[in-house]
Amino acid sequence: MGLAEKDRFREILDKMHRGEIRLSELDNIVGNKNLGALLRRLYLEEAKGVSLSSIGSTIMDFEEIVGRNIENPIGATQIPLGVAGPLRIVGEHVSGDFYIPLATTEGALVASVSRGSKAITMSGGAFATVYRDGMTRAPLFKTTSVKKAVELSRWVLENIENIRRVAESTTRHGKLVSVEPYIAGNNVWLRFRFTTGDAMGMNMVTIAVDKAAKYIEEKFGEAELVALSGNMCVDKKPAYINSILGRGKSVVAEAIIKKDVVSSVLKASVEDMIDVNTRKNLLGTAMAGGIGLNAHVANIVAAVFIATGQDVAQVVESSIAYTWMEETQDGDLYASVTMPSLEVGTVGGGSWLPTQREALSLLGVYGPGDPPGINAVKFAEIIASAALAGEVNLVAALASDQLARAHEKLGRKRH
Repeated sequence: MGLAEKDRFREILDKMHRGEIRLSELDNIVGNKNLGALLRRLYLEEAKGVSLSSIGSTIMDFEEIVGRNIENPIGATQIPLGVAGPLRIVGEHVSGDFYIPLATTEGALVASVSRGSKAITMSGGAFATVYRDGMTRAPLFKTTSVKKAVELSRWVLENIENIRRVAESTTRHGKLVSVEPYIAGNNVWLRFRFTTGDAMGMNMVTIAVDKAAKYIEEKFGEAELVALSGNMCVDKKPAYINSILGRGKSVVAEAIIKKDVVSSVLKASVEDMIDVNTRKNLLGTAMAGGIGLNAHVANIVAAVFIATGQDVAQVVESSIAYTWMEETQDGDLYASVTMPSLEVGTVGGGSWLPTQREALSLLGVYGPGDPPGINAVKFAEIIASAALAGEVNLVAALASDQLARAHEKLGRKRH
């Protein structure tokens, strides 16, 4: 960096301290988004008297990322990344031994999923399948009366082909599956459902529904669009509608774990694991009024989401899950995890970022699939199987009173 450039940067920093330049203006002023990130960080270091050198140590190119994944960047946050496995999956669309990338700061999580993976793999592997697929967006309209609300609902269903044509004109991969009306007084929610290829699809669906909603407003003529999202989608909030009707990928993973593996690897008994699952996951969650009956599926979902560039806020609905355990006729353990609203994609969002792209590549699902949509389906099957491994292990740890000792050993290193 030459003296003239240093002087120019000093002048910019001084103007920032005087409030003459806003953080959001830096990229345009210096003509380079990486320099903008540097100056933003230097300003904060001077203004707050802190060092942000670790945040500044990143391989990310903000010329590519700004306008796509972030605004006002100053660097990046690093989270430890481990792998659990191998986990054998013999799913409807995936087959093989997988190493699951988990980005987490919780000691014992990777070990937990690894032990569950070992038990499942030694017993022949997990089967997983996506049984429903569709990203939703539910715009809210207001009408003058409940009569008009009913008329609007009927009109939409009668004109569904025209609405489909308008919505699908905005996207190559989005296909409108259905529109479900919901009425409360003179309010109407239209819950659109689309298949979205290998993308998680929230942006794709939002753009398509925006055009469809404006078409409905224009053609029906007696309804006003209040909000493009009317909170019946439901995005980034816990809701029973997602649990019942699904959002994103509805996926289930199951495995039969041999009783000798339960004993030798999980250090528990089939009977005790079933008892813990019934009393803790089912009854305990019901007593607490929880949505989803599971031990810690959010742990696995969050760690995989961070590692692979998914929308982390969607962990809220993506981790709604139902863990079921019972004894087979042979005395083995049947275990399953059902996840009705797992929202994932292998293209778009943060999936293309350097480390996230590599994590998806490790699983063999990065990018668009052939046929379109198959990679996202495979990814969902892998996540559900990993969640099953985590559930099996934690239930076993509770059944054998190992939980506290595991966290003492792996999550509380003393210096």
